[in-house]
Amino acid sequence: MKFTKMQGTGNDFVMINAFEETISEKDYASLAQKLCDRHFGIGADGLILALPSKKDDIKMRIFNADGSEAEMCGNGIRCFALFVKNENLISKNKFRIETLAGTIIPEIVKGSNETKAMIKVDMGKPFFEGSDIPVNLPGKGPFLKQTMMINGQAIEYTPIGMGNPHCIIFTEEITDDLVHKTGPLIEHNLTIFPKRTNIEFVKILSRDLAHMRVWERGSGETLACGTGTCATVVAGILNGYFNNEVTVELLGGKLIINWQQGSSVLMTGPSEVVFTGNF
Repeated sequence: MKFTKMQGTGNDFVMINAFEETISEKDYASLAQKLCDRHFGIGADGLILALPSKKDDIKMRIFNADGSEAEMCGNGIRCFALFVKNENLISKNKFRIETLAGTIIPEIVKGSNETKAMIKVDMGKPFFEGSDIPVNLPGKGPFLKQTMMINGQAIEYTPIGMGNPHCIIFTEEITDDLVHKTGPLIEHNLTIFPKRTNIEFVKILSRDLAHMRVWERGSGETLACGTGTCATVVAGILNGYFNNEVTVELLGGKLIINWQQGSSVLMTGPSEVVFTGNF
């Protein structure tokens, strides 16, 4: 089976052209676990498959390293956009991708070659209602500055949906303990987040700049999370912390997020081919 290893701000993926490769759908989850294993496989945060779509130009399915399927992935969809262009599955620079989170529209805006590109993605509108995120909170969203208890400590958070659930925590300092100990406890707090959640730990540097680390549902800490970065900026704007365009520094690089209330979230960032091979 041919594959391409790609990364977007350090969030890495194994890409498969399922137009050419014959893989049973029932094997997607186990294949993701095998390919994403960093010791016995290729090594990645997730497996992404390019498939035919009945309603858009092409379809993307993404599976986390633990085999669970994600609704969407912002870094992954940028990699997907460059991958399907390289595979000659798409000829346009702007096109429609079917995902479990709905139709996403990327545009290759700079450096459209076979190894690297800057890609702007219309990520769609954020979700604020409990059933859409999903989060178990009473009343009508958006839910700003909520509080949960973790090991006897009160933690303030804002839940936002970007086709997948996010829990954004603004903090003065981002520590390893906060990410690696608090992160998984929040991810698996099914009382609040019935489908688990991604957790973003955010330090505000200015109204236009922030630093972020992420604990991703099903993958642990990753170097970046595109949907999480979008959710973070939306939460920051709603809480009055940010202007409408923010650069977010992640462990794997920078993403630029633009959001006007009532509109789609726009994300611009890099996509790069690492290597290709056969499995």
